[in-house]
Amino acid sequence: MPRVVKSTIIDAPVDRVWAILRDFNGFDRWLPPIKASAIERHLPADLIGCIRRVQLQDGAEVREQLLGLSDLEMTFSYCLLDTPIPLFNYVAHVRLLPVTDGNRTFWHWEARFTAPPAAEPDMTHLVSELIFQAGFESVRNNYNALAA
Repeated sequence: MPRVVKSTIIDAPVDRVWAILRDFNGFDRWLPPIKASAIERHLPADLIGCIRRVQLQDGAEVREQLLGLSDLEMTFSYCLLDTPIPLFNYVAHVRLLPVTDGNRTFWHWEARFTAPPAAEPDMTHLVSELIFQAGFESVRNNYNALAA
């Protein structure tokens, strides 16, 4: 079972970064592959169990479910329910921690999943670089606009 673990430092206070990331329906604001996002049945975006329907830039749709969210620990977990790509049993966790040296944020993002053996390298690259790394770079480069 592949496991992708990535982390970064964002030069912004942890509470401000958390305000951006905790919105389960806000990924389309900062994750480049996502064109649009909507929570099904108009439920609150921080309700455990809510499902977001995501439209990717290429028109494909993905459904993800919020498994857990803690404002106290600045963590959330989610899983993929439906996806057009060979990525199965996908569960991801995000955690933010304060970096007191410079009032910065440590961002940890990890996922476990299964994929057909021939697709594992491509799926690992997709999660690691096209989702996680792209998300880090987008928040880092667009922080001021996102935090406004």
